[in-house]
Amino acid sequence: MRSTIILLSLALMPMMTFGQSAPLNWYLLDPQTDGIYGAGVAQAYALLSDRPVQEVIVAVIDAGVEVDHEDLKDRIWINPGEVAGNGMDDDHNGYIDDIHGWSYLGGPGGDIEHEALELARVVQDMKQYFIAKDIDALSEMDQQRYDRYQQWVALLSEEQAKLNQQFSAANGMLNIIEAVKSQNGGEFSRKAIKKYDPENPQEKRLKTALYLMSLFMDERTIENEMREGVNQLGPVIEYNTLNTDSIRSQVVGDDPNNGHQSNYGCNRIEGPDAMHGTHVSGIIAAQNGNDIGIEGIAKNARIMVLRAVPNGDERDKDVANAIRYAVDNGAKVINMSFGKPYSPQKSLVDEAVNYALEKDVLLVHAAGNDANDNDQVLSFPNRHLDDGITVPNWLEVGASSSSQKKKNLLATFSNYGATTVDLFAPGVDIYSTVPENGYEDASGTSMASPSAAGVAALIRGYFPNLTAAEVRELLIRTAEPVKGKVRIPGGKAKARMNELCISGGIINAENAVRELLTSNK
Repeated sequence: MRSTIILLSLALMPMMTFGQSAPLNWYLLDPQTDGIYGAGVAQAYALLSDRPVQEVIVAVIDAGVEVDHEDLKDRIWINPGEVAGNGMDDDHNGYIDDIHGWSYLGGPGGDIEHEALELARVVQDMKQYFIAKDIDALSEMDQQRYDRYQQWVALLSEEQAKLNQQFSAANGMLNIIEAVKSQNGGEFSRKAIKKYDPENPQEKRLKTALYLMSLFMDERTIENEMREGVNQLGPVIEYNTLNTDSIRSQVVGDDPNNGHQSNYGCNRIEGPDAMHGTHVSGIIAAQNGNDIGIEGIAKNARIMVLRAVPNGDERDKDVANAIRYAVDNGAKVINMSFGKPYSPQKSLVDEAVNYALEKDVLLVHAAGNDANDNDQVLSFPNRHLDDGITVPNWLEVGASSSSQKKKNLLATFSNYGATTVDLFAPGVDIYSTVPENGYEDASGTSMASPSAAGVAALIRGYFPNLTAAEVRELLIRTAEPVKGKVRIPGGKAKARMNELCISGGIINAENAVRELLTSNK
């Protein structure tokens, strides 16, 4: 599931670290030169000077991308073997008119925008199985399965309660915003929030949370994020109660449970909501030097768009097919800003990950936004395959902030893990492209992952002899070390960085380039 900071409990709001005081391009800056733990990109380019560079295709597996955005349109991959609009599979890869990529969420019946959580789909599948059974006369094997079903139902009930709580909080915040405007002649500002007279204790609590947020975020961003939270959470709550396999079959036209299908979908790669994927793509590859919007990290990157992530949990089948498409069509880096706690068809994804390894493709993945220790809590997809192999072409990324106080350097929402998360990268208040030729801040490991993917694409372009595994090792080895202790995400306790990630630091392109130039790679 793609997610950003807005899905966190409002109880975390007072602890959130935001980077409003930092420049909009802080993620490009360098800790040694600029005093901000950006990715050291500007300094890396200064070192590279006139060194020749190769184009690198970066596949963005996400919810869709606005490919004609003013700051992205010249950075989008174009399939050289396909002729636009002729309704034919010119390059014979099994996909018709896949000019810029492919959508595994669209078909004759339209486009999938919302989905259930994987947990809810598992419950629905088991429910269908037991509908035709006599519950009082189950075999021993079915009884064990029924007991597990009851456990899944209980877990889903807990999850629905959490989602409803988050939805109510975000909706309550929107109501307070409207009330503030009403009391202040349409004005929504920190001053207006302070003046607002709450009618009950609940409104007082929400007013306090809203005021604290206004100290770190502009009011437009607050309103947009609360509205997006409501728009995301409401449909997921509803879809968790539906048979989404049936919906999927009618819309896309495939068998959702047939993992051997691959040539389904359509070329409508923008989809109904391209905000997340467009923002991710801008971080990686927005046009440099055009005096428009922002500057992406990798000047040499081309974005291949693969739509496989709905509002809800992505399906393993779609993720596996998207990875294979990216590999077969020339991507050297794949960004995956999504994740979920259950993966019933993990073997499909494992096979695709292994395929990427065989073809020397680097997979960059967001660690997640639940302030979890990934060493203790399972999250999918991941680099640990069911056959016991841990693949070396996988980079797991947590989110860091622009805070100049080292104790607040890590995003309060970011997952971490001494053995499961490789490094941290800029992921708080990242200003990037959004649909309708817009630009907005967003926060999440969803933003940290493309920060790392952009650096990886830069390295692969200027130093093409490095393998995917070598690029991962390089980025871990040259991460900017953080001395002393930082606050563990989600709480007040502190730890050293090497207790929270493998590298013990923040990704740094300058350090990586300097090492490579010194070693004459």
